[in-house]
Parts: sequence; C-alpha cells; structure tokens
Amino acid sequence: MIEITNVNKSYNGKNKAVDNISLTIRDGEIFGFLGPNGAGKTTTIKMITGILSADSGKITINGIDIEKNDLEAKKQFGFVPDNPDMFLRLKGIEYLNFMADIYDVPSIVRKEKIEALGNRFEMSNALTDQIQSYSHGMRQKIMIMGALLHEPEVWILDEPMTGLDPKSSYVLKEMMKEHANKKKSVFFSTHVLEVAEKLCDRVAVINKGKILFCGTLDELRDHFKASGSLEKIFLEMTENE
Repeated sequence: MIEITNVNKSYNGKNKAVDNISLTIRDGEIFGFLGPNGAGKTTTIKMITGILSADSGKITINGIDIEKNDLEAKKQFGFVPDNPDMFLRLKGIEYLNFMADIYDVPSIVRKEKIEALGNRFEMSNALTDQIQSYSHGMRQKIMIMGALLHEPEVWILDEPMTGLDPKSSYVLKEMMKEHANKKKSVFFSTHVLEVAEKLCDRVAVINKGKILFCGTLDELRDHFKASGSLEKIFLEMTENE
C-alpha cells in the first residue's frame, strides 16, 4: 500500500509541480496515474520513491515513512524509471546481479529469478551483452527485470510500456495482473489511455500538480456524465483545467 497525504513540491520556491495531493493505492489493485506532460506525474513518483523530498506532507510505503526511514521503505518496492538509459557499460547480467546485491537476494534465488524473467521477456541470450548495445525496448526490459528481482510488495512504474514491443507489453500487463491478484500493489503512470482503460482498477488524473479525479473508470464517466472513451473525457478534463 502507498499512502500520500497532503504532499506539496515546488521548484525554485515558486513553480508548484505538485499541489497538496492525497492518494491511497491499496493492496491488490492496479492504479493508473494519468496526466499530460508536465502535469506532475514523474515528480510525484520521484517523491514516492525517495529520489526527491516533498516540501510538506507525508508518504508511506506499507506503513513506512519514506522520509524518516528511507532504506526500509525502499525495500518495499521495485521502481522502473521513465528513462532506461543508465548503467550502459554494464552487461545485462552484471546489472541484474548488482540489483540483486542491493536487495540481498540469495545466489540460488537470484539465479532462478533471472532465468525466469529472462525467459519471460526473451532476454536470456542478450544478458552477456553490454546494455549500451541494447535497443530502447531491451533497455526497458532489463530495468523492469532488475526492479522485480527481489519480488517487491509494491511496484512503481513510470511509463513502463514505452518502447516495449507488443509481446513484451502484453507480458508486463499480465505480470501486473498476477501481482495484484496476490493482494499486492501496482502503481504506474501512462500516456496510453487504452492501457489504463483495460488494466486499471482505479485511476487518478493529475494536471498542473492537482488531482482532478480519483476513482474507477465507471465513476469517472458517471462524474462527468459521459459515455464516451476515456481519451475524450481525459482531453476535456485537462483542457478545461
């Protein structure tokens, strides 16, 4: 579970990127975080994961305060950033072992997990190559594999489908469903509204740092008295704002 309570974040002391938002991502649900570019999605995710500190408010992961006990909180989640261009000089297997070392994954467990994830994402034959030789989609897949190696309770994914081929995207969506079915949490941002429509139990729409809506898609349509596509409702919401 992720709990975000009255969180604010400004840049340069004046540009408010996140404006007093509160959200609860429950166990056993896939939660979509929607908004246009610059809406505050990535800033929010960076605060949840401890990359940025909130100016005010409170964020807990499974009841652990990310500000007061950051190391213990970070053990609770796996995080996939929106940019997979990192650790490029490492080989895929070196990166995965590095991530396994960080989270104290035992040798036998990590070997089995790497093999399973490698097979599922069709990356097994590429693990001995340097990440800098990978395509964007392959880099995305190795980041996802690294984030999930320690079998975290909470998944935090920033635009995880970007660059993935249709098969890998399908695999990831199935894994997200499997994770939620185990009564664990998935929180992800996306620009692909069709994905949110088919995958999410609940969504939140953020624009200019403010939460415009939080609930199920049926509640969203009912709230705006609309029967059209999520894309149409989303565009009307953000344009009106």
